[in-house]
Amino acid sequence: MKKKKTIALWAVLFWLLVWQLGSMALHRDILLVSPVRVAQTLLELAGTRRFWASIGGSLVRIVGGFMLAAVCGTLAAALAARFRRIEELLAPLVLAMKTIPVASFIILALIWMGSKNLAVLIAFLMVFPILYTNVLSGIRATDVELLEMARVFCVTPVRRIRFIDLPQVMPYFRTGCTVGLGLCWKAGVAAEVIGMPVNSIGERLQQAKVYLDTPELFAWTVVIVCLSVGVEKLFGFLLMRLERRLTRL
Repeated sequence: MKKKKTIALWAVLFWLLVWQLGSMALHRDILLVSPVRVAQTLLELAGTRRFWASIGGSLVRIVGGFMLAAVCGTLAAALAARFRRIEELLAPLVLAMKTIPVASFIILALIWMGSKNLAVLIAFLMVFPILYTNVLSGIRATDVELLEMARVFCVTPVRRIRFIDLPQVMPYFRTGCTVGLGLCWKAGVAAEVIGMPVNSIGERLQQAKVYLDTPELFAWTVVIVCLSVGVEKLFGFLLMRLERRLTRL
């Protein structure tokens, strides 16, 4: 089993040093604020109720959109693998989701439904085609000989799904979740910046831009990165635990 690659601490420190030196060379916080100033701003923000309300609002919207897309994408892939007509029916929709620019989706959604749940819809639209195609590929990659063996020995559908289908599909699903989580955070926050719903990270980013508050802009960017990585790691851990429990004899 290959060891999972992680980012080396020395590499992070190196780029932080480059960032600090670049800030010192420019000596203009409005262009490039130092990492030390960003850390100070982040600590100041963390002491306010609005900071946590904004994080909570964005977290609920974006993760909610992701979870909805994961469920719908998985179910749609299972139906498409079983019924060819459903796959043909969904093909144009999935292609449109993949190719239409995010900005177009955001503007249309603002016209149709306003800004309150905009991030939920955009996160859903970004993740659904990824999970759908990945899970469909995983289902079709299932070993035919294993399925034939299950038919010969009259294995029940529940046990077949648990011990044959799930182990085959899970790596594809996990990969789709990893890619989808990163995209839904980027697209979801971008939607919030445009729609500016109350209690959202996008609203705070927009305000920081308007007032040319570069330290706060960088601080919220750090928050977005930490949330994205943290949610991805947590979701990956939960998936591993769930997979082990379901496939345990």
